[in-house]
Amino acid sequence: MRSAPDQAFLTARPFAHRGLHGDGAHGGGRSENGMAAFRAAIAAGFGIECDVRLSADGVAMIFHDATLDRLTGEAGSVATRDAAALGALSLPDGGPIPRLARLLPLTTASATPLLIEVKVDGHQVAPICTAVLADIKATGTATVAIMSFNPLVPRWFAVHAPHVPRGLVVTQRDSHGLRGIVSRTLALALARPDFLACDISDLPSSLAIRARRRGLPVLSWTVRTLEQRERAGTHADQIIFEEVAA
Repeated sequence: MRSAPDQAFLTARPFAHRGLHGDGAHGGGRSENGMAAFRAAIAAGFGIECDVRLSADGVAMIFHDATLDRLTGEAGSVATRDAAALGALSLPDGGPIPRLARLLPLTTASATPLLIEVKVDGHQVAPICTAVLADIKATGTATVAIMSFNPLVPRWFAVHAPHVPRGLVVTQRDSHGLRGIVSRTLALALARPDFLACDISDLPSSLAIRARRRGLPVLSWTVRTLEQRERAGTHADQIIFEEVAA
């Protein structure tokens, strides 16, 4: 049996989804996946979850959407612009689109757990995985994990960086019934994950129950209400949250 990497930090504290952001009292008008949101999460003592996409010149950039319009007002996709051009764009709070290499030193210095969700479609996962791993190695952080909806991402890390905890992000949205069960079963076999990140809408679920019985931690996303937080407390091991409302 393979030995799992050290992953106790995955359940030690809640993770702020895309940083501590939003328009509410705790969000402070900070943009998702922006440096202000990340610094606020660190100051509040939370872990951080962020999304990473690859620039046209192979740099890991922190950004959720495939396209730029929702958060920058610019047209086009992230993948068609180089890192310098992306970094010159402004998020709604005025901050730039950050590079992963800019966030990692902050989380390392503060011993803040970091979840990196790798955003990539299709089979060509090596370029973005290589870029993410290079940034992790350059920083030397020990409190970082990667996860993805794409099972080929954790599989790549299982082969090339088994010391980095790796997770599979799963949801039953639009994939119910036998076809969904088969798809998730195959994804798990392919991914070889150390943990799961399950949609809070799916909990409780047989998938999460089986994972926990096998000793795999289960995180739950995205927790936004007190009821969801209580449900996750029963059926998961830690939460990835946005500002919790009653």
